[in-house]
Amino acid sequence: MVTIENNCFSIPQICESGQCFRLDAVSEDTYELLAGSRYLKIGIRGDPAETAGRDGNAHANGETVLYCTQEEYETFWKEYFDLSAPYSDYIGLIDEADDYLKSAAGFGSGIRILRQDVWEMIITFILSQQNNIPRIKGLIRTLSERYGKRRETPDGGTYYTFPRAEELSRATEEELRELKLGYRSKYICQTAKMITGGEIDLDALKGMGYKEARTELMRLSGIGGKVADCICLFALHQMDAFPVDTHIKKVLELHYPAGFPFERYKGCAGVMQQYIFYYDLKYR
Repeated sequence: MVTIENNCFSIPQICESGQCFRLDAVSEDTYELLAGSRYLKIGIRGDPAETAGRDGNAHANGETVLYCTQEEYETFWKEYFDLSAPYSDYIGLIDEADDYLKSAAGFGSGIRILRQDVWEMIITFILSQQNNIPRIKGLIRTLSERYGKRRETPDGGTYYTFPRAEELSRATEEELRELKLGYRSKYICQTAKMITGGEIDLDALKGMGYKEARTELMRLSGIGGKVADCICLFALHQMDAFPVDTHIKKVLELHYPAGFPFERYKGCAGVMQQYIFYYDLKYR
């Protein structure tokens, strides 16, 4: 068991920030997270999301308990949650004259950019197209139950690993359509075959810069600019990626008609995107 002070860290806020679809609340103070083949139970003590204000100071309240060993934390979860990064410094970069972004960062100050598996994010964000969060979660669960592997949690429960490219490459488009994946079925089949066939090297993506990785991802079936940006940000940790969906587009038009100041936030623009997305989704 590892206890972490909630310094710019809120599991409930991360859960609702639109970047992870296998993190779920199972009670008021308990969450479960699946990452690839891993399972993590999480406890919340005095969660800052309950008291989050608009002044940027709410992130210092409470603790998060990760039910894992210290070794598991150090070798995987610490990096996964990006807990070494100075998110308070990112907030400190915000222009004092930018009232909107200051409010957004104060409201969602517990959000961190997760370092998720590239393959899992490719399929996740193909499924996310023209979809809502509950349905995306359901489709991922169905896909994992059909093509992943059954595992047991430490307390005797069960979960399913996320299916690898090799497993999905054997699925037919008809099978996926039967699982209610709709037109995305074709994209998933083609993408899985491109990966297993070596047309795209997932390991090579990790060594590319943002623009090169984005271009390479867009070679995959069903992946356009916005989805590529999501994968770059939430898997490859390309922090200059700035996915623009309907929420972000509306905010940019209303509050940044002359353009968002990307130069000011070089190296953390993706963090600002998450603050904006969460604020517009939950507060407005």
